[in-house]
Amino acid sequence: MNDMASTIIITIGIAFNLLGCLGLIRFPDVYNRLQSATKCVTLGTCSILLGVFIHYGFVDVGVKALIAIPLLFFAATVGAHALVRGSYIAGIKLGKKSVKDDYKEAEK
Repeated sequence: MNDMASTIIITIGIAFNLLGCLGLIRFPDVYNRLQSATKCVTLGTCSILLGVFIHYGFVDVGVKALIAIPLLFFAATVGAHALVRGSYIAGIKLGKKSVKDDYKEAEK
C-alpha cells in the first residue's frame, strides 16, 4: 500500500515539475517564468520528497526528505520574491500581454 501511494505522489510531483519546465520555456517574461518555476518547485519537488518519505518512513532518508520540505518551500518562495523584486527595480519590463502592475500601483 505504501509503495502505491508513494509512487502516485512521486508521479504527481514529476508531472508538476514537467509542467513547470514547460512554463519556463513558454511564458513571455521573467515574472511569469519565475512564477512558473516557483510553483514547480513548491508543488512538484515537495510532492516528490513527500513520496520519498512515505516510501522509506522514519529512517534517515525519509526524515531528511521530511525536513527538506519546509526548507525548500520557504527558500523557493522567498527567493522567487527577491528575484522578482530585484528584476522590477532593475527595470526589466513586463510582457506585452501583462494587464496589471501591482508594484507600480503600490508606489503611488
